[in-house]
Amino acid sequence: MTTDVPADVSLTPVTGSPRTIAEWTTTFHLAIVALDPYTLESSWALESAARVLRHYAEADVRIAFLCTCSVDEARTFMGHFVDEFLVFADPDRTAVKAFGLETLPAFVHVNQHHQVEAAGEGWNPEAWRVVAENLSDRMGWTLPTIPANGDPSPFVGTPVAG
Repeated sequence: MTTDVPADVSLTPVTGSPRTIAEWTTTFHLAIVALDPYTLESSWALESAARVLRHYAEADVRIAFLCTCSVDEARTFMGHFVDEFLVFADPDRTAVKAFGLETLPAFVHVNQHHQVEAAGEGWNPEAWRVVAENLSDRMGWTLPTIPANGDPSPFVGTPVAG
């Protein structure tokens, strides 16, 4: 079942101007990893999430991280990743709630109709693999290995509600 994301939900990159989800998905689907920088769980998943997103760097999909914090806090938490990835700040958790997420970290595929086609919550490799299968199928792309050597053991994550 897909989740319709309101077209006017704003995504604010750490560099650049905010745009609506409708604008971000005009040309490309979005593959987003949503993180809560105030929790250890999101930090545990960061390297694995970056590896998964890198797999899609050359595909016809916009890859990004979404941090539930201010722009400055997102820059601090993401460190060198802000130079490699598109990073959004979502301090009020408006976007993660619009995506229908209940737990972070999460891997989300949003299509060009601004609908969530697939989402895996927590660090649940099986759920993330389902998202990757959906995304790879839609993009005509290969699947990343999930989990891979060095990935953390599965864990539930933390509630979006805080």
